[in-house]
Amino acid sequence: MIAHLKGKIEEKFGNALILDVHGVGYEIMVPTPDFESVKLGEERKFFTYHQVRENAEELYGFSSLSAKKIFELLISVQGIGPKAAIAILSLAEAEEVRNAIANADSAFISKATGVGKKSAERVIVDLRDKVGTPSHYGTTTPSLTKDVDTQPDEALDALIALGFPLKEATSALEKVDKTLSVEERIRLALKK
Repeated sequence: MIAHLKGKIEEKFGNALILDVHGVGYEIMVPTPDFESVKLGEERKFFTYHQVRENAEELYGFSSLSAKKIFELLISVQGIGPKAAIAILSLAEAEEVRNAIANADSAFISKATGVGKKSAERVIVDLRDKVGTPSHYGTTTPSLTKDVDTQPDEALDALIALGFPLKEATSALEKVDKTLSVEERIRLALKK
């Protein structure tokens, strides 16, 4: 299993990237926010999900570990495959998608290409209790604009890397001041 790749962005097309890792080019499908944030020639790290099927092998990449965990939760829902999960994560930043699921905003999820109303409702029913509490309440609007904080939450990624499930990690961080340093946020979250 390929857990992550770090290399230079050689090509961009569709929603895929060619990542050169020491002379080997890996084609990685990424959500739109990650695709738009990378520049050719730049060095980047992606957490990957490696799917092996009878007739193909595909890599899906994410700039944060929390986005990868949301992707894995999405593909666990009946009727949601990797391409539909990427489409859902392409609606907005991973935190906004997680927040939409936590708020039971099926209208937001159904805006993804290839995801109908029934599939969106199934995502909500299956995952609402698994993604943690909402970071803010109300409906979510698809937003890939620069006023949304596009930086992955390093404290959330660190807690997930320590073995916390997504729900527990978000719950532990929900009452911790976001202006504190990453190390301090992790320390305070671990005390809870």
